[in-house]
Amino acid sequence: MSRRKSVHSAGFSHQNPIPAASRIGDLMATGVINGTDPDTGELGADLATQCAYMFRHVRNIVEAAGGGTDDILKMTVWMQDRSQRDVLNAEWLAMFPDPDSRPARHAIQNPIESKFLIQCDVLAVIGQPADA
Repeated sequence: MSRRKSVHSAGFSHQNPIPAASRIGDLMATGVINGTDPDTGELGADLATQCAYMFRHVRNIVEAAGGGTDDILKMTVWMQDRSQRDVLNAEWLAMFPDPDSRPARHAIQNPIESKFLIQCDVLAVIGQPADA
């Protein structure tokens, strides 16, 4: 039996045969997460909508893996226009309001023009207290 467990989340899927995330022990890593509507699968019409949907998927995927947003260690975010980080920061602060308990984050300018205005991946440690 494999130590690795695929994580699936309602309302999120990839076109390729890969799960939303994969977990081995306490470590969970996602594939790319984009801004599609969890109810319809349609891509959000603008950056704010795509970003809100992306953060909903982040929460849903981490919870499907057995954790919560407090278990997120790092997010890497790709944006078509990094100068619009204020939109990202609004969702970021809503999900992680405590300045003493936020994951690391790296926002990168996406070098390829795409319909996806924002995307991310997540690394989480689930099942261990932060001070362990």
